[in-house]
Amino acid sequence: MSMPGWLSRVITAAVTLTLIAVPLARPAPAGASPPGWSGQVVDGFGDAAKLPGLSGVKLVAPPVGVAVTADGLGYWVVTAAGEVVTGGDAKSFGGPAPATMRAPIVGMAATPDGRGYWLVALDGGVFAFGDAGYFGSTGALRLHRPIVGMARTPDGRGYWLVASDGGVFAFGDARYEGSTGAIALAEPIVGIAPTEDGQGYWLVASDGGVFTFGDATFHGSAVGQDVNAPIVGLVPTTDGGGYWLGAATGGVLVFGDAAYDGPWPNLPPFSPAAAIAGTPGGDGYVILHPDEASITFGDVSGTAVSAGGTAIVNIAAAQLGPDPLGGSGAYCNPYGPCEDWCALYATWVWESAGVNIPRYPFTGWVYRWGAARGLALAPTAVPMPGDVVLYGTGPLNASTSVHMGIVAQVWPDGAIDTIEGDSGPEPAGQYGVTINGPYLPADSTDANGMPVYAFVQP
Repeated sequence: MSMPGWLSRVITAAVTLTLIAVPLARPAPAGASPPGWSGQVVDGFGDAAKLPGLSGVKLVAPPVGVAVTADGLGYWVVTAAGEVVTGGDAKSFGGPAPATMRAPIVGMAATPDGRGYWLVALDGGVFAFGDAGYFGSTGALRLHRPIVGMARTPDGRGYWLVASDGGVFAFGDARYEGSTGAIALAEPIVGIAPTEDGQGYWLVASDGGVFTFGDATFHGSAVGQDVNAPIVGLVPTTDGGGYWLGAATGGVLVFGDAAYDGPWPNLPPFSPAAAIAGTPGGDGYVILHPDEASITFGDVSGTAVSAGGTAIVNIAAAQLGPDPLGGSGAYCNPYGPCEDWCALYATWVWESAGVNIPRYPFTGWVYRWGAARGLALAPTAVPMPGDVVLYGTGPLNASTSVHMGIVAQVWPDGAIDTIEGDSGPEPAGQYGVTINGPYLPADSTDANGMPVYAFVQP
């Protein structure tokens, strides 16, 4: 069976470091509005200003991070390529030169006065712009797991970086209060958020497990609450008496004194979310929807991309969007019969680009097609844009070869972005074509809930 990577994860109990009884998120109020594809890329809720979106802005790579200006009247969005685009009264202070980047950007944080920002890469490299001070990075360290996020101290004279295993790295005046680096986590850490006084922080895992350190208070988690989609970040309220958890469906869960401002995670339609950021007033948040952006998927590795590979990526990207047949039936799709269709989509893309391949319904057959022609690559190989990535443990059957996608970008450190059909994060079986990444293929089990077992060239 083909399924999105995050759906292959089993939602299991996560450890919290403060309480045994886990409070539940408050239920959605009656008439809660559903998320949807607004086409704005950035949507605001609560006291977030209603700002113009990024409709029509061309980006080289997928958006991965968002931050709000000090007055709440603007925002920055950063892409994996380090492009910084602005909305409202936000001013751009630049981005890293491509030659200085080895790994893709995965997040950002703004200075307290909004006159600068930091960008952090998958390898922990930190780039400072405007009045943001550089206080160090993990770029020269050999990390056990990749960096997934950062947060600044209240005075902006330091910051924390967090890795997917919950390892925390403190720089400047940021205080190290502990980590989950030595704990066997049920699911990887995806974000960090500081307390108002900077004397503590929350870590949040993709299953919604919340871990508290220093003076951060535990108010509940999403573990066991049937969210059916990964969590992408945590935003605390101003007084630290609650927080919002942002889900990959584009919805939120509320805990403690956090007010519900919408949308709810399990109400369709869905627009995949990559990040959530709080407003200065602490009564709202903005959600970043990368699949709604206009992305060219340009070369980011410095290696020439073949014309065939470019054509494949362009065709694949043109299909990005929600349930392609608008709820006409479970797994119904434009690429074949109503069944699991990630392989149907990928082979349709190749076929449309002139590759002589059958419209395969099973991912393992794509591997066998490639292996018979000497086009199959080991999971440790460096793919090219236009190749396909195969997830699982091998091509034997639907239990071992579970999903596939089109490689859209390859970064100098080997990280990849992919475009995948029959992917989420809709929890009800109606899937779309979405962006996945950036992630390191070697870390695919953490990033996607399943390993990469091969690439195949067209």
